[in-house]
Amino acid sequence: MTIKQLFSSIYDRKPGVCVVICTALVVIILSVYIQTADHPFLNLDDDVYVTHNTHVISGITGENIMWAFTSGNASGNWHPVTWLSHMVDAQFYGLNPRGHHLTNVVLHTLSTVLLLLFLFRFTGSLWQSSFVAALFALHPLHVESVAWVAERKDVLSTFFWMLTLLLYAEYVTKRKPALYVLSLVTFILGLMSKSMLVTLPIVLLLIDFWPHNRYHHTEPLGPQISSLVREKIPFFVCSLITGVITIYTQQHAGAMQGLDTAPLTLRIENALTAYVTYIGKTLWPHELAIYYPYPLSIPLWQVACSLLVLIFVSTVTVREMVRYPFFMVGWLWFLVTLLPVIGLIQVGNQSMADRYTYIPVIGLFTMAAWGVPALTTGMRCRAGILALLGGSAIIVCTSLTWKQLDYWQNNIALCRHSLLVTTGNYLVHNNLGIALAEKGDVDAAIGEFRKAITINNNYFDAHYDLGMALSIKGDLEGAIRELQVALKIKPDHTWATYNLENFLTTQNLRSYTGK
Repeated sequence: MTIKQLFSSIYDRKPGVCVVICTALVVIILSVYIQTADHPFLNLDDDVYVTHNTHVISGITGENIMWAFTSGNASGNWHPVTWLSHMVDAQFYGLNPRGHHLTNVVLHTLSTVLLLLFLFRFTGSLWQSSFVAALFALHPLHVESVAWVAERKDVLSTFFWMLTLLLYAEYVTKRKPALYVLSLVTFILGLMSKSMLVTLPIVLLLIDFWPHNRYHHTEPLGPQISSLVREKIPFFVCSLITGVITIYTQQHAGAMQGLDTAPLTLRIENALTAYVTYIGKTLWPHELAIYYPYPLSIPLWQVACSLLVLIFVSTVTVREMVRYPFFMVGWLWFLVTLLPVIGLIQVGNQSMADRYTYIPVIGLFTMAAWGVPALTTGMRCRAGILALLGGSAIIVCTSLTWKQLDYWQNNIALCRHSLLVTTGNYLVHNNLGIALAEKGDVDAAIGEFRKAITINNNYFDAHYDLGMALSIKGDLEGAIRELQVALKIKPDHTWATYNLENFLTTQNLRSYTGK
């Protein structure tokens, strides 16, 4: 089956314009994101995924492939296809960050084109489809997923997400079993890139409603839903298996937070406010940071207002689902795809993350792209106004993304920007300290480690890093003290134990010799 046969309807509809728009998107994305080629690896997770990972560095081997499929490394994440992609990069580029960054950019570009083709193929609306694709390509919230090598899992899994959507949609149209099998295969590859794709079967049910229009309003809804769910049972089974594997590996790795650390009530409050915060950052992308600390408490008024917003929008979109189906589909796309990372099952210490919006905000973009024209029907100069609004939004997003990418030029710039837009950010203080120490400014690094400890005295990394920095300055007593505190937090940490024993031996030797 050729590409022309697979996307025959796309070729039949304005082929020249579609090719021009796809080409323009590719050129703009590469022009904006090409600057990441000069960015180094970061000291936050890039070491785990690439620079200090011997399995990745040594490239594709039988042993490394086996490790990729059995490892729960990197916060308990099971994503063998992501590991394999990093290994392939290391095979070709070694530890030159340029190639690793460009792979992310290429995957982001391909996902953008596939999104445009999917929307245009099945809605027939070229300009709305192009607007959604352009926002996906150039929104500053997506900088984190593309500019961060460790987030390869985001761009890779989304590439498979888009392929699955397109292949499944073609299956719905042509009813060819080969297309169904191919869509299931790409879905499995996506799950093995990032488990966040477990919600895709629900999204397939949503696109059955719109744009496929497989629900008939004159017939009982229950039997229709039952039939469409049965069609997707293999997809749901794959999601269930992946979910079980992910929960097991995350628990085994100690990445999953207990209720004593993050009580259920606080998780629900954080989830409600995070949903609305994500909407706010989509509409006005400002104060973006690599890490958002988990709050100790959330004001009741914020929780109540967030709940009211979610209830109001949900009610309106459901009530208008017959007249404006894209509102409900877009809204539920946003809500559902964020569920795995909204924090009800808390993994890590972050309250939210820009990278989590990579797929979900497509729902919001869809609501805007089809909703605004629908609500302005009959307006004078409507086409010109919509073109002006759409063009302005894309230009603003492009400029903000360019500016946001500048913060990612190195560890110090990224950490300092994050500290400017967040408070109580002990993790970023610590990572800034590491970056300053690597640059040779140990005194400044010590100051950052102490700030991290002041915010969170139970933070192992800060005590350990401060101990190592103090040892460089020759303060063995201080180094021993910090490593002893670190080992009270993580008693079985190998390197802390090893270094503490070395420092104690050196201190005893100095006492014995009087030096």
